[in-house]
Amino acid sequence: MALNSIFRNGLNASRKLRSCTRIISIGQPAPNKKEVQVTFVKANGDRVNAKGKVGETLLDVVVNNNIDLDGYGACEGTLTCSTCHVILKQQDYDSLPDKPTDEEMDMLDLAYELTDTSRLGCQITLTEKLDGLEVRVPATINDARS
Repeated sequence: MALNSIFRNGLNASRKLRSCTRIISIGQPAPNKKEVQVTFVKANGDRVNAKGKVGETLLDVVVNNNIDLDGYGACEGTLTCSTCHVILKQQDYDSLPDKPTDEEMDMLDLAYELTDTSRLGCQITLTEKLDGLEVRVPATINDARS
């Protein structure tokens, strides 16, 4: 008898889940996220302007805009290399909502041209406050996985 009750409850839960799934799938689409302007300054002085959406990382911006930064983001944001190393202006660095984690700091220790305002692009998430952000990309990368 108890098994029958469990089975019925399971079927009811399954029906409710399918019903919820249908509601979600015909719901209103998520509102468009605001775009944020980012400028990447290459070591040779070339400036590359790009747009990203709030919630994306600087690595996403590079990938989604097909920006030619040799070797940038080799580990695809898994925090196992330092190829997405960027250097920020002090005020921008200070305004970032999230401070670097120990894991990020370990990877930054392996980056070339390390500064006090260095961060990994895969760890910087765009917010509306970062609209107009300018980051410097070092001349050389170090892939910590090698």
